[in-house]
Amino acid sequence: MQVPTSGAATAPAIINRVEAALALRGQRRLKEALDLLSAPAEFSQDVYTLRGDLQFELGQLQEAVGSYSTVLAFEGDNVYAYHHLALCLRRLGRWAAAAEAFRRLLTHDPHRDDARIGLGECLLQLKSLEEALACFDSCWSEASRRQALFGKATALQLLDRFEEAEQVYQRLLALDPKAEEAFSNLISLSIELSDFVRVHRYSLRLLELSPHSIPALQGLTLVALERHEYDTAVHYYTLLLRHLLDGQAADSPPSGRAVEYCPKPQAAERLASLRRDLLDCAGQSSDAVPR
Repeated sequence: MQVPTSGAATAPAIINRVEAALALRGQRRLKEALDLLSAPAEFSQDVYTLRGDLQFELGQLQEAVGSYSTVLAFEGDNVYAYHHLALCLRRLGRWAAAAEAFRRLLTHDPHRDDARIGLGECLLQLKSLEEALACFDSCWSEASRRQALFGKATALQLLDRFEEAEQVYQRLLALDPKAEEAFSNLISLSIELSDFVRVHRYSLRLLELSPHSIPALQGLTLVALERHEYDTAVHYYTLLLRHLLDGQAADSPPSGRAVEYCPKPQAAERLASLRRDLLDCAGQSSDAVPR
């Protein structure tokens, strides 16, 4: 629904503003395009939607939430506005509000697997693990298969269903043998199980893909400590610190990845103890540990 305009000249004026803003956007003059649409005026779906898009591209997420919410206040079934509102809220870390926006989007367009994956990520953050698992399980499209498998494996891992999680990660790796995030999570899973044979195997495979991978170097350091191979432990730990200090860590999420797993407290604590353990064993090694 659109608010009626007060004059015959209003509609052409709005069209001209939108067209001019689109032309500026095409030239990547985003701030100028946004300024053009910021003057007070009657409500127009096109103006507020384009304003939201420009604010989103400029990183003005809170402002974009306001623009898309205005569109939805007048057009409650606008799936484009719901989708972009959900994306903004997710970027802001407002998980409950983002989940609600994804749910409303799915009410109006139930075939969107991208919305199911977005909802699943929000539910993981909200610790609604079983509901998140159901979201990922209900994805059906080929385009969503990789993200759905990763989300499902993550949910299973957080539910302590480690064997099932590992099987799903292996299915993902069969599709994408270079899925670094799967290897990273398998390292964390193996640490939680205290299975250092698998920690070593997955860490080596990840290191082959990414020589600067922090999870891989952490895993190899931990295994060396468990085996009392102190020279090897200090070697990997030195590399780990070097890459952390140089800002060369290659374990950031790939673009487009919807979900990620954080180690549970017991695994995180085991990894956090690496520096103390390395300092303890440094005297038994000919190498030096960076301070």
